[in-house]
Amino acid sequence: MSQSLFRPFYSVKWILALLLSLLPAAAWAQANWGYQRAVGGIIVDPSGAVRLPTVSERQEMLTELRAQAAKIASELNQRTELRKVSLRTLEAALTDVLAGNQDRLPDELLYLAGLQRVQYILVYPEQNDIVLAGPGEGWKFDQNGNAVGVTTGLPAVRLDDLLVAFRTVEAARTEGISVSIDPTNEGRQRFEAFMNRQRTFDRAVLPAAVEAMGVQQVTLTGVPADSHFARILFAADFRMKQFGMKLDEAPVRGLPSYLDMLKSKGQVPGSATPRWWMACNYEPVARSGDRLAWEIRGQGVKALTEDEVTAGDGTLQGTGRADPVAKQWADLFTKHYPELAAKDSTMAQLRNLMDLCVACALIQRENLVGLAGGKGFPLLMKPDSEFTVGQLPAPKTVETKCSFLKIGRNYVITASGGVQIESWEVASNNVVTPQLKSVHAQGTPQAGKSWWWN
Repeated sequence: MSQSLFRPFYSVKWILALLLSLLPAAAWAQANWGYQRAVGGIIVDPSGAVRLPTVSERQEMLTELRAQAAKIASELNQRTELRKVSLRTLEAALTDVLAGNQDRLPDELLYLAGLQRVQYILVYPEQNDIVLAGPGEGWKFDQNGNAVGVTTGLPAVRLDDLLVAFRTVEAARTEGISVSIDPTNEGRQRFEAFMNRQRTFDRAVLPAAVEAMGVQQVTLTGVPADSHFARILFAADFRMKQFGMKLDEAPVRGLPSYLDMLKSKGQVPGSATPRWWMACNYEPVARSGDRLAWEIRGQGVKALTEDEVTAGDGTLQGTGRADPVAKQWADLFTKHYPELAAKDSTMAQLRNLMDLCVACALIQRENLVGLAGGKGFPLLMKPDSEFTVGQLPAPKTVETKCSFLKIGRNYVITASGGVQIESWEVASNNVVTPQLKSVHAQGTPQAGKSWWWN
């Protein structure tokens, strides 16, 4: 959670918005996963420090990714509201990849046949199978290097994200899945001391203020820090704060920055710090009476907020209260999230991650593997599976950067946020919906068919 601090400062009438600045993530080099570098995303050096790619690096990486992309089969390009993926035959396809010692994972496997959301979990005991289903279509690569639908622009669900969701399902239950980007306690103390020494304030102060705060630390729980899953958590957290603190304009109408909302109201908050974070936002899960069909419902993501205060040692303490303007911004973010996900592929990928976590929690909590019978899906689900997840350099530190805005009395502001996925809580709330039997009938796996079908 990139840290923020509200603090009155003498009589000069300015707001300083301190916020880390980086771009959303994409893919990295890992031969068997078929990607090379962070196209349109971030570059992480071996020490874990994050930086932006140059314009030429960005273009080079995107060109390389598109050149590697395989031609998409015509049937994959068809837009459908119900693309199905069989876990049993997907497991068999991964076995073939291992046996063939392929140096590159086929695109249709990496992007799960263009499946765009896991909406249904369908169980077939006679076939010893579980099918994941939802909307799907062919894909292209956007400027961030994400594989997105050719007509909708929505990102494809990735195989490596599914593997991480399966293999960390117990961690999601016991410790939760989250990301935060924070200044160190020492950095907060240095920053406070620096600001207390200032008698005037203008843009010339910004470099010294950034130096006082120092680098910010990235903390991830519940998932491997070197996974694509973790990179998207990290990028989505940043994007939310970037919109809130006016370092980038949200690509939808009706979602101004938090700073613009403060300015329009002619007010600044008190001495507390608003913290925003994204969390699961689902309706009760629907299921058939026989527990063979399940539907994940709802828009998936919402923003929440709480005020925090900084203690003398630089640590943060929650107040249990929310600044009214900060809450209004969080509510607007939630309201416009579906539009935002349609325009920002990183935000849509975050929703995919939450869907996957809920689906895997349902499969585990309801023992759907046992209900399906058979030997299960060890290559997909076991943490020690020989089919390993691609590794990316794990982000560890991010430089603090600044923006500057004139408003009312003088305050110092940084942004605080994060992502939390409470998938087991969502999975525990379900209702019987008889109509799901018709969906179940449409998803029956056919012997000898591909691991995916429409």
